Amino acid sequence: MFLPLPPEQFKAMLLKSGLVDPKVIPEAEQFAINSGLNLYEALLEKGLATDDKLGALVSGALKVPMVDLGKTVIPESVSGLIPERVARKHKVVAFAREKDTLKVATSDPTQPEIFDILRKKTGLPKIAIYYATDADITHLLRSFKKDLQKLVDDLLKADVWGTTTTLEDPPVAKIVDALIDTAYQQRASDIHIEPQENRSLVRLRIDGILTDVLSIPKYLHDRITTRIKVLSSLRTDEHLSAQDGKMRAKLEEENLDIRVSIVPVVDGEKAVLRLLSSRSREYTFASLGMNEADLKKVSNAYTKSYGMVLSTGPTGSGKTTSIYSILKILNTREKNITTVEDPVEYRIAGANQIQVNVKTNLTFANGLRSILRQDPNIIFVGEIRDSETAAIAVNAALTGHLVLSTLHTNDAATAIPRLSDMKVEPYLVASTVSVIVAQRLVRQVCQQCKIPVEVSYAEMTKNFPADVVKKSFGTNAKTTIYQGQGCKLCHQSGYSGRIGVFEVLEVNKNIRKLIIQKSDSDVILKAAVAEGMKTMLEDGLEKVARGETTIEEILRVTKSEFLS
Repeated sequence: MFLPLPPEQFKAMLLKSGLVDPKVIPEAEQFAINSGLNLYEALLEKGLATDDKLGALVSGALKVPMVDLGKTVIPESVSGLIPERVARKHKVVAFAREKDTLKVATSDPTQPEIFDILRKKTGLPKIAIYYATDADITHLLRSFKKDLQKLVDDLLKADVWGTTTTLEDPPVAKIVDALIDTAYQQRASDIHIEPQENRSLVRLRIDGILTDVLSIPKYLHDRITTRIKVLSSLRTDEHLSAQDGKMRAKLEEENLDIRVSIVPVVDGEKAVLRLLSSRSREYTFASLGMNEADLKKVSNAYTKSYGMVLSTGPTGSGKTTSIYSILKILNTREKNITTVEDPVEYRIAGANQIQVNVKTNLTFANGLRSILRQDPNIIFVGEIRDSETAAIAVNAALTGHLVLSTLHTNDAATAIPRLSDMKVEPYLVASTVSVIVAQRLVRQVCQQCKIPVEVSYAEMTKNFPADVVKKSFGTNAKTTIYQGQGCKLCHQSGYSGRIGVFEVLEVNKNIRKLIIQKSDSDVILKAAVAEGMKTMLEDGLEKVARGETTIEEILRVTKSEFLS
């Protein structure tokens, strides 16, 4: 991300503003050097400041008014005045027009040549320049993306009989490139390319939900999967067994690493591409919406030099992303961070990351055993799957190491009996585990098109326990919540982005006593709630009350747990 201010000027302004505690700035600077970031990005990555507040600081220094594009309705006649390619390259968008003046927002107001070009191209004599943050502009540009189906249909007109044979010829290469670019712009985590009986269907997982985006002729499916195999260095003559690989796509924004999985299904080979974007690492507990009390509990745990921090939840709940956000904070030159993961999804500058390899017998347990001979301060075990890994991890936490790991359990309290099931003695669990974070990711209401909706108390209590509803909404007959009605920015879904729903169980003296007594998870949960722990359901409903997400989203991710 480009910072349109000299680093020293930005730092001086930061100190003067009081926006960030001066004590943490040297640490953020060191983190920026280690990670190849500027100070602005480092502060965001470590959750020390928000994008809008830092943006306001930059805007003031540049003496350029700031605009919040997320809350601005932009007419189509205006948004189309700047070609998408130019907009993405120069991070500049048109958002309003008044007579002979075009209002443009940019994250780099120090590029006069582009504004001269815009005057010539639009024929408007005046360009009014506004500042918008890099993230704000990127988010807006996603909504201006051309329809993928129309783009592919246009490409196929040149190959209507399906006669093209070479992989480098259009439309195959262009379709694959367009598919990856569209998925990236829409912040999709995965691309599914599925063979059907007569067609091939492409779906994107956006904000955790799969959405159909493209239907293509069946004859093209094999050619697209072959193209993906070539880019991933996989065998193109193998069609009856599963293959895994990796490829890299060069986009304007970044060099994007993509993990590829191809498996044979009834109608052909299905390909799933996991996009490992650096933007996925931008999330922190704070940016995902963890409340201050829970943030303090987690912070107290990971600032110790020993003990265990566990993140729990089902696949896709953001466990690993949360652990990475802690590692980013702890990553300094004075500490040796070593990880054992399957797979290593994101590189952490300065950390030693080990990839599990079953073929060479490099399992979690063996990798962890080797790590202990590498003089680590902090250890991240991608997942505790078996008794052997659990025993070594607990022993590491007991002998002066900070251990971070993930577990597949529904809630925080269930993680404790889960460790006992793995033959870890209760007294060892009690003396090593510092905090357990259970989480889910829910879709966030689109801020551009959200509208108030009234729901009744009776309606709420049909879906949720009355005591939980009372805590978040009171007992009024009617209460106001929010939902998105659908707009161009959120692709008519009513949602844009995701936030977390958390449950943070701090292992204090009382909880420790219950663990040693081999109490079951229900008893531990009740004790934790009595001491002030907020359950995921309560946290979720508070976010509904604040207009951040919807009842439907909370039901989707938590209902099975609180009804069981």
